[in-house]
Formats: sequence, C-alpha cells, structure tokens
Amino acid sequence: MNNTSSGATPHVLILGGGSFGLTTADHLGKALGGDVAITVVDSRPYMTYQPFLPEVGAGSIDPRNVLAPLRKILPTAKVVTGSVSRIRHADKTVEVSLEGESSIEITYDYLVVGLGAVPRTLPIPGLAENAIGFKWVEEAVAVRDRILGNLAEAASTKDAEARRRLLTFTFVGGGFAGAEALAEAQDMVADTLRYYPDLHASDVRFVLVEAMGRILPEVGEDLGKLALAGLRERGVEVKLETFLNSCEGGLVKTSDGDEFPSDLIVWTAGIKPNPILAESDLPLNQTGRLDCLPDLRVTGEDGPVEGVFAGGDCATIPDLAAGEGKVCPPNAQHAVRQGKRLADNLARAIQGRALVDYYHKNLGTMATLGMYKGVGQLYLLDRKIELKGLPAWAAARAYHVYAMPTIAKRVGVLGDWATQLFGRRDILGIKESETPRQAFELAAASTPKKN
Repeated sequence: MNNTSSGATPHVLILGGGSFGLTTADHLGKALGGDVAITVVDSRPYMTYQPFLPEVGAGSIDPRNVLAPLRKILPTAKVVTGSVSRIRHADKTVEVSLEGESSIEITYDYLVVGLGAVPRTLPIPGLAENAIGFKWVEEAVAVRDRILGNLAEAASTKDAEARRRLLTFTFVGGGFAGAEALAEAQDMVADTLRYYPDLHASDVRFVLVEAMGRILPEVGEDLGKLALAGLRERGVEVKLETFLNSCEGGLVKTSDGDEFPSDLIVWTAGIKPNPILAESDLPLNQTGRLDCLPDLRVTGEDGPVEGVFAGGDCATIPDLAAGEGKVCPPNAQHAVRQGKRLADNLARAIQGRALVDYYHKNLGTMATLGMYKGVGQLYLLDRKIELKGLPAWAAARAYHVYAMPTIAKRVGVLGDWATQLFGRRDILGIKESETPRQAFELAAASTPKKN
C-alpha cells in the first residue's frame, strides 16, 4: 500500500490517535470536508482518555467507556492500525508496521506528529519482569483484576506469608498517575473489605515510593501536603525521598533499607517522548522532543521544518499564557486545545492564510483520590481558588465528563457512576483474563489422542 499525494487534494498524515491527534483530525475534517485527505496512524484503533484510568483501575468506570473508537469519530478519515517504525521527512514518507511482519509506506503533504510518550523506566533489577505500567486501559484493568483477585485468594489461604504478599500493593511514583491510581485502588479495597469478614484493613498494605520530598507537585505545595496527610490517615505508607532499588522475584527493596514481598508493583515514575522520534530525520531537542513554534510548526536550527507540525507529549511548545520561557505541560487539557488550534492552522496553511499562535490559559488542576475525595485548584477571573474534598472531586469529574469525546461515552461514564452510587462497585477480579485460553488448553490436553 502506498498513499501518495499526487492528486490535487492535499494529504495530511497524523501520527498518533490520542487526545491531540484525534482532536486535530476531527476538527480538520469538519473544517475542510472533502478538500483534504486525512490519514491517522495509531497502534490502537481507539483513543484512551487517560485521566479516567485511575477510576477504571478502581472499578468505578467500565473500561470501554474511556475508549473513543477512531473510525467511529473520524468517518471522513482513513485510520491505519499499525506502529510507526520510521519517519523520512526528506522523502515525505512514513513507514508503518502492521500486525505480523508486513509494513506499508505512506506519503504526505503535511505531517502531524502526535506520538505521545511512553513510560520512563530505569535499569532496576526485576522491574521489567515484575512491574506493570499505568498508561493504557489494559494495564488499569489488569491492576484492578489483580487487586480484587488477590483479596479473594488471601481470604482463602491459611499461609500467613502468602497472605502478606498477596495483600501488599506497591506504587512507584507520586505524581498524578501514581497518587491517583493508588488512592482510587485503596478506596476500592476499603469498600470491598465489607464482603471479606476474614480480612481486616490492617492486613492490607499500600506503599507509595516517591523520589521527591512531596507528592502531587502539579497541585502546589499546600494541597500536596494535604493529599499526603489524607493518604497517610487512610493507612497508606508513603515513602518520600526514597528510591526503588530492586524488585526481583517480587521482593521490593527500597533505598531506606526496607524489604518486603509485593504481589503487585505499579510503575508510574515519569514518561519520556516516544523513542520512534529518534528513528526520524526531524530535529529533536535535548529531551528527545520536537521543538515547536507557538503556531505548532516543528522547528530546528535552520528554522521551521516545512509541512511538519506537532503537539501533545512528544513536543515542546511555548506556553504564551504562562510567560516567557515557559512550556506547556504534557496533559490532556493542553493536548485537546492544541489539536483544535492545529486543525485551524492546517486549514489556514492549505488555503494560504496566516497561521495563529497557540494560546491557552490554564483552567486549573484537579486530582481525585477516591470517592468524594480530591484536591485541586481552579483559575477564575485571574484568581486561584483551592478546592479540597467533595468540591475538588466533583469539579474533576465534571470537567472530565465534559472533555470525554462523544455523547455516548459521557452517558456511559455517568451511568457507571450512577450504578455505583445505588449498587456499589463490582468486587469481581478476573485474573484469568490475562490467560484466557488456559482453561481450554487444559481441557484439550486431557483429551485422549486419536490413534
């Protein structure tokens, strides 16, 4: 397959179907209709609304309700499910690896790079073999199933050592992803223990390992301290200024000298730009990201790179609203708005009009920490308003429902919350979902061979 741009209709190739790429494709298609050909490449056929992953991991939201199917939302675009393997802008060509060993080349007139970020891992002994990330819905579901499955297993065993291991859950990284994921999971366990008379809250150990001297730096020092105190009051063991030294065989060893077995280790200690950028001929900065001008054009030492735009986690974009020298933080709030601005700028570029700089004032930052719990700050009329507890929790939920693509998904999320409100959350953990063919394979193995 070779998509060329030999016709009169300009071809815009968008790499990445996350918040930035999806928004760009959606708004560009609506702006130009049949006057532009749009192709979106992503390894998954859906966009994951990542701010809701902690609630997926806590059983509060059905996993499918945080996924936006690209083909359904982008009916006028061509969606290619595959992984970008190489970008050759000199030839205006991108190589895409499909399932199996096949690959295709796609050419373009305009390139939009929104490949996002991947977990930033470290060469810690045992990390690759025993830990799990928390960036994709599959990981959030696996964390939920593991925790709930472990509760059921621990309630049935007489082995005290095995019970301690099953009921010890370790999260590494105290930023948004780690603090929210742990807090929501702890809230789920506290709610679920009512169904396990053989287990007590003191049997469960949640550990948060953070290298800095604080958690949730995104919400400010005071609210971060409030969140820290709240987690510790709930029995969470927070290790500040502490590093994970190793976790071989599930045995966690930290820099403060602690050592304990943990059946679940969740790694959320930072992100880095998609490494596939290094396999391109595009200019990268010291962080491995693409430098962009305020109008979202990629730029290098020789000036703007013709026909290439970028945004989201893999790009460094000036934050004009925050002041000189500031750059946009890698969050969904900016990614969605950058996508809208870029769609308009692409339409302008195609029509020969002047481009417009991206400018967005931060609306605020919210963190949910379990049912009716949260911290955050809003910016209204140039005033900062700090929220805690129920108001912060409600504000965060309201914003994320608003930001979730498609009415159907918003209704689905609201339905999940309503179901939980009246019927409590589901307590089933399907650990076998990680090996769905195991039962069939065992049955097949016991079938007599035909002579």
